[in-house]
Amino acid sequence: MSRIKLVLTTILSAILYKLAWPSRINWRGIGAFFGRIGSAIVSAITWPFRMTWRGIKAIGRFFKRLGISIYRSPLRAYRRVVFWRNWLLAKVAYLNEESDRWKMTFKIMMSPYSLLRACGFSPQMAIGVLFAGSTVGTGVVVNETILSEKSFSNGDAGIYSAPLDAPIFAAEEFNTLRVDLGTTAVGSIVVEDTTLGTAYPGSTLPSNETNVILVGGLATSTNPSFSQTFLETSYLLIDRWRCESLTLSNTKVNKLIVTGMVSDGQSIAPVPGTPRMRAVNGGNRAADMETRDSYFDQLKIQASSSGVNGKVDELKLINIYSRGGPCVVDRVLANVIEIRLSEIGGDSNLATKAFQIADTVVYKSFEAEGNVEVAMAVPAVQ
Repeated sequence: MSRIKLVLTTILSAILYKLAWPSRINWRGIGAFFGRIGSAIVSAITWPFRMTWRGIKAIGRFFKRLGISIYRSPLRAYRRVVFWRNWLLAKVAYLNEESDRWKMTFKIMMSPYSLLRACGFSPQMAIGVLFAGSTVGTGVVVNETILSEKSFSNGDAGIYSAPLDAPIFAAEEFNTLRVDLGTTAVGSIVVEDTTLGTAYPGSTLPSNETNVILVGGLATSTNPSFSQTFLETSYLLIDRWRCESLTLSNTKVNKLIVTGMVSDGQSIAPVPGTPRMRAVNGGNRAADMETRDSYFDQLKIQASSSGVNGKVDELKLINIYSRGGPCVVDRVLANVIEIRLSEIGGDSNLATKAFQIADTVVYKSFEAEGNVEVAMAVPAVQ
């Protein structure tokens, strides 16, 4: 019996030993288990706060991207506009350059006469070179040179009945540009970049003529019988003339403007009055006449029909270089006459008054500015 008690006591002691000894318990596992439970509890408690923070950060990122986009989008749009604008302008400039080149090519091919004139030949010299048997290209006589009909727009000399572009008279020995104004009104007449009189080699004034430029009406005469005429215009522009002398006389103008004139002596003596405002209209037949880059012995634009005033809405005479005689503007009825930026003189004598506005000129409004006297010699031959 005692042996049985000893065995049982031994077994029970062993069991108690196994259960009570700390080194035999898995404390790490127990810690990990409770750690996971704690983390889950903390995560559950903080989840609403974390979701709220994520939402705040998302909103912040949205506004940040929105601000950058607003800042950059105008710049991007502007850069795109600039790119396409530059591309388009480059194409337009290229096409314009090509067009000008082709125009010049065809002009040279079709008009050796104009080419000689552009090189400085007088009309007589150019015609002489062409008729003297000089070679023009492949021996082809181009219709645009000598054989074509003359016209005002091509810068050909002759007598023109305004507003017709073809002359009523033209001859190789006749190198005057004459425009006769009659019953038909003209929209505008423009003569620009023109050399007159003896200002180029080989030129002389027509026989029995002393004036290089004559613009206006004509006086009454008895033999032959002729009734006085005037040139009526809404606007007469005299711009950048070079003349030995310039005279404006027998004129009525609503507004007279004289600016920037340099003259070898000047006498500006118009008188005030009450000339009315005026304009010229001619309906469908009031055509325009323009000529440029020409050489003439003389320029005449006159009302040449007895008792009939010539009518031009706008008469512009620009960049005219003359030599050999006076420039005269006489018997004009105008709304506005503007004389500007011209050099008048040729005898280096201020006492002779190369630029004159006579006391027969009547104005309602008069402006004069920057007109000075300077001694100057005769214009040089170009």
